[in-house]
Amino acid sequence: MVRQLSKPTSQLNKHIHATLLDMLGSEPTSDQLNQALRLLAKWRARLIENTVIQKSGHTIKHGPFTGMNYGVQASEGGGVPRLLGGYEPSLAPIIDDIVASGPALIIDVGSAEGYYAVGLARRLPNATIWARDADEKAQAKCTKLAALNGVSDRVEIGGIMTHADFDICARHRTVVICDIEGAEADLLNPSKATGLFAADILVECHPAADKSIVSTLQERFAATHQITRLDRDLDTRALPKWMDGSSDLDRLLALWEWRSAPTPWLWMTKRPANQ
Repeated sequence: MVRQLSKPTSQLNKHIHATLLDMLGSEPTSDQLNQALRLLAKWRARLIENTVIQKSGHTIKHGPFTGMNYGVQASEGGGVPRLLGGYEPSLAPIIDDIVASGPALIIDVGSAEGYYAVGLARRLPNATIWARDADEKAQAKCTKLAALNGVSDRVEIGGIMTHADFDICARHRTVVICDIEGAEADLLNPSKATGLFAADILVECHPAADKSIVSTLQERFAATHQITRLDRDLDTRALPKWMDGSSDLDRLLALWEWRSAPTPWLWMTKRPANQ
């Protein structure tokens, strides 16, 4: 319910109001109204995030990273589902499989603020985590998140990943996680990065940027990897009990990841040598 949600700062309200006025100042179009709706949905999601923090703090209470201190702002996308533990729920069983397999090295490309890098570092105490992101602000957030969770000694934070960097996969049991907003076709090219043939790979695809990306990656790794496609899902179990009294819209926004188009994942596990 609106009355139960924390109030935003007046500065935020003024900014949103001014942006809307500017956005809607000309002849209205469907695209214009859609942009306005998205802006207001993000504003509302920020309010919900503030309320979750006030009521429950920064500790994730659901999902594969239960117990993690998520005391940073998301670098991109919705922060509330991360904080609640309902972020990308279709990946939850894959995360459990990764943990069960006990890799020595996790390479998280496009690690953002470190949700997966730090989460896996907590669950894999004997693994080294490479958190790679081109954005220095994201690197700073990941540094903070690793410190908050006591895993700074095993989360190695850096910038752009190259093809040659994947050579390490041939020397260590490695899982690669890749979410680089449409650049995955260039980076995940085993003809240039042969080390990828030795790794298990979890990659988010962005068909809005490249319509053929799913089939391209499937073709590249079909001979060496078992490939499973994972599409988006919602996990309402992540919603806290106090949200039972909230509107359906607020409950939906609490799980909204701010995506504007489908982003299917491919889970590609290396086939045994005799297959």
